[in-house]
Amino acid sequence: MHRTIFSTPVIKPALRWFSRTLLRLRGWELDFSATENVDRCVIIGAPHTTNWDLPYALLLAFSQDMPIYWMGKIQIFRFPFKRLMMWLGGVPIDRSRSKNVVTQAIGQLQDADNLYLVIAPEGTRSKVEQWKTGFYHIADGAGVPILTAYIDHKARRAGIYKAYQTSGDVEADVAEIQALYGDLLLRHKDNQ
Repeated sequence: MHRTIFSTPVIKPALRWFSRTLLRLRGWELDFSATENVDRCVIIGAPHTTNWDLPYALLLAFSQDMPIYWMGKIQIFRFPFKRLMMWLGGVPIDRSRSKNVVTQAIGQLQDADNLYLVIAPEGTRSKVEQWKTGFYHIADGAGVPILTAYIDHKARRAGIYKAYQTSGDVEADVAEIQALYGDLLLRHKDNQ
């Protein structure tokens, strides 16, 4: 993977301190205990309803010392923002080549010693009737867990519900994962 803000020596500790301080001062309650002993995984975060999800995800990742990479549509990686987005951990995704994306992501996870790959299961901020399953196929193919992340702005709570190991039954597993988000998904259904 490419060099990111998480591997920049001077900036990393400063941003970790800033993130922890800001979240504490704003009264956020965090629970990332499910990340213990997880070096490689796919992290999903739902619901994805706002452009503020990325800054909050980066803030939370710094506070927990989790060097995340996140997938974003290729359009946000155009000049003049491409280098900045990639430095922030972005991985450009060309949606017209979804099969290739899954295969590439599986390879990157299998080759890495430490990789947290963040994917929005809806695949967009727009309202969707069902999640895309690319995140599931990536985790299942790489043999890594899915970490179910959440950010509840209203309650000022964020964290990981659990580390979920895939069984190979996509429909059953995705339904079980969605059930973890329960009320949070219902409260934001109209915001998508």
